[in-house]
Amino acid sequence: MSIIHSLMVSAVEMSPVVVAIACMGAMVMLFIKAAVMLRMQNDETMHQSHSNNSNSVRVPRLKMTRVHIPFTFRLLEGGNTSCDEVKFAVTSQIKYTMQAFWVVSIRELHVSLWRPWKELQDALKEVNGTILEASHCQKLAADIRGQSPHNEVVIKLKSPKPPLVLGAPPRLAYPLVVFLIRDEDSDNLTHPDETVVLVNIVHLRDPVCPLPTSILAQYLKQSSGQLSCLKQLYLATGDSMAADEKAAQQNGSLSLAEPVSCAGSTGPLLCSDSAVIRDGQQQQQDQLCVVCQYFPLSRALLPCRHTCICAVCFSKLDRCPMCRAPITSYFCIRSEDYVPPNMLEQQISKDKGAGNGTVHWLDALNDRLTDFLGFR
Repeated sequence: MSIIHSLMVSAVEMSPVVVAIACMGAMVMLFIKAAVMLRMQNDETMHQSHSNNSNSVRVPRLKMTRVHIPFTFRLLEGGNTSCDEVKFAVTSQIKYTMQAFWVVSIRELHVSLWRPWKELQDALKEVNGTILEASHCQKLAADIRGQSPHNEVVIKLKSPKPPLVLGAPPRLAYPLVVFLIRDEDSDNLTHPDETVVLVNIVHLRDPVCPLPTSILAQYLKQSSGQLSCLKQLYLATGDSMAADEKAAQQNGSLSLAEPVSCAGSTGPLLCSDSAVIRDGQQQQQDQLCVVCQYFPLSRALLPCRHTCICAVCFSKLDRCPMCRAPITSYFCIRSEDYVPPNMLEQQISKDKGAGNGTVHWLDALNDRLTDFLGFR
């Protein structure tokens, strides 16, 4: 006991020196550990950055064919609460026919969509002819022919009586399918990419499947017979205060038509600009890149379909800045004449060279050390 007491007394007498040495040693060890951790993290970051720069160069660009869609179709908010009634709005820049069908067989619909355009035309020419056979649906909902071009018109369809029989999920039929069909006498189809049919598949809310009424899918058929699935592009507004209605109008101005896989069906992805008619004019507003807020956005990223970035910022990223999804390919929605010819090459070379420099490593180490010590 006396030995322990004497050691404690000696430690107390030497405490200023021991404490100082211990503190200095602890600080040295702390900084060494922090430096090692930061070096490891920085090496990993540099490796990822170098990979990102390399990937940005290798990301393939898809060559798109711009196709004009003369129709638009959208469901109206607040007016669709059940399967008793559905309200939607249609615009068209050409003379057309609208046919709608209740409870359409999924299998028979997709078989019919692959029929040649000439066969579909012949079916419509018959007396009371429809684009679908009567056995493929429960009932014809609407058959409006010879419609002239018009701005947005609201159409209301009443559910037939007795009520629709859709069965329990998973269902084998679509509740409502609306066809917007180009009239053969409206224009001469001189190009195989001309849009001839816009197919809109609508889910209707009902007690068995209470999901909100919505558009399940849209298909685009061209005069060549090609069938494509129409998907929206997500355009960044560049304005955090943008209203939902404004964003919806801008989102509807550009779409992606992706060819449906089928034997003998090949072709590029199709970039289509929809006919958004407002007072007789088509509105499309230039928007700025969400990263630099300087150059106009010009590239659509795949597979996420966010259109939010310019050519200059694209060379620095391997993930979408909106949703962080990996970028596997891209296509341009507008010309990139705003970029000087040698600017992209200089930027890529600069990023690659900086990744191997000592100055870049020291700057990264300084930033991480500042964050680690809590000075930022």
